[in-house]
Amino acid sequence: MSKINSFKSKKTIKVNGKDYVIYSLTEAEKNGLKDISKLPKSLKVLLENLLRYEDNSTVDKIQINAIQSWLNTKTSDTEIAYRPARVLMQDYTGIPAVADLAAMRDAVKAKNKDPKKINPLSQVDLVIDHSVMVDNYANKDSFDLNVEKEFSRNGERYSFLKWGQQAFDNFKVVPPGTGICHQVNLEYLSKVVWSSKVNGELTVYPDTLVGTDSHTTMVNGLSVLGWGVGGIEAEAVMLGQPISMLIPEVVGFEVTGKLPEGTTATDLVLTVTQMLRKKGVVGKFVEFYGEGLKNLSLADRATIANMAPEYGATCGFFPIDEETLKYLEFTGRDKDLIKLIEVYAKEQGLWTSSGMVFTDTLSLDVSTVVPT
Repeated sequence: MSKINSFKSKKTIKVNGKDYVIYSLTEAEKNGLKDISKLPKSLKVLLENLLRYEDNSTVDKIQINAIQSWLNTKTSDTEIAYRPARVLMQDYTGIPAVADLAAMRDAVKAKNKDPKKINPLSQVDLVIDHSVMVDNYANKDSFDLNVEKEFSRNGERYSFLKWGQQAFDNFKVVPPGTGICHQVNLEYLSKVVWSSKVNGELTVYPDTLVGTDSHTTMVNGLSVLGWGVGGIEAEAVMLGQPISMLIPEVVGFEVTGKLPEGTTATDLVLTVTQMLRKKGVVGKFVEFYGEGLKNLSLADRATIANMAPEYGATCGFFPIDEETLKYLEFTGRDKDLIKLIEVYAKEQGLWTSSGMVFTDTLSLDVSTVVPT
C-alpha cells in the first residue's frame, strides 16, 4: 500500500463500530487533484488504486496526475500500473497456474529455502466449470449422475486442485457442480468493496479483478471493475505484479425510461450492443448512467455487462446504487458488508450520480426498445 501519500488522501472512517482506513478521493481533490469528483466512476476506481499503491517505483505522482489531466483531454497516452484485488480462474487456465506455483516451490526447495514462502499475493478464486459434460438428462437423478461421472473422469485433476487449495495461501477452489464461474463470481465471490489488514490497519477499497475468460466483464453489472486477460497476465497479478495499461477513454451511456411491457432483457441487450458497435468502443470503457438505471434489475445489468466482448469494450461498468445493495441482500451477503459498501461508495463518489465527464456519450430511452 501507499508509502508516499503525495495527496494526503489516507484517512479513517467509522462504519458498524469499526475503524477503516481509506484512500479518500475527496481528500485528494482538496490537496491538488482538482475536479476529480467529475471523473467517471470507473476511472475513480483506477485513481483510488494508484493512490493506494503510490510508491515512486511502480506508481508515481505522474500517473496519478495523468488521471486528473484526463478531464481536460478525455484521452491519455500515459501508462499506469494497476493492481486488481483478485484473480478469477476456471479449471482450464487454473491448473497450469497451480502447476507453475508448485514448480516454483520445487525450485525454492532445491536451493534449501522454505518452499512455503511461495504463495499468491492476490486472492485467487478458481471455479471448476469447464470440465462439465452432460451424459444423463431428462430424469430426476441427472445432476447427481453427471457430477459422479465428472469426478471419475477428472479425479486426478481435481485432487491436484484440492491439494493446491490446502497448500497455498490466498487460493480458493469452488468445486464442480456449483455453477459457471461468472455466475458464482456474481452471486458469491464478489464483495463490491474489499477489506484487508495492511500493516495492522483494516483498509477498505473497491473490489476489482481480472479473469481468464473474456466474459469476466459480467461482474461490472455489480459495480465490480473487471475484464478478461491471458493466463500469463493473470499469473503476474497472482504474484503481486501490476498490469501496465493506458488510461482508457470512457464512453458514457445514458439510460432513460423504462422497458415497455412485452420486451425482454434480450431485446434491450441487442439494442445496446448494436448502438455500441456502431459508436465504436473497442479498447474503451463503457459506463452506464442516468435515471433509467433504477428500472434495470441487476440481472439486466449483468447481461449487458456480459456482452462487452460482443460490443468490443474492455468493460461495461454500472455504478453502485440501491439496486446493487438490494441484490447483495437477496444473495445473502452480510448486512455489515452491505452497510460498509453504501457508506464507502457515498464517501468516495462511487454512488450513482450525474455530472461526470466522458470522452463521448450516447443515450437510449429504453421505452423505445421493441421486441425482436
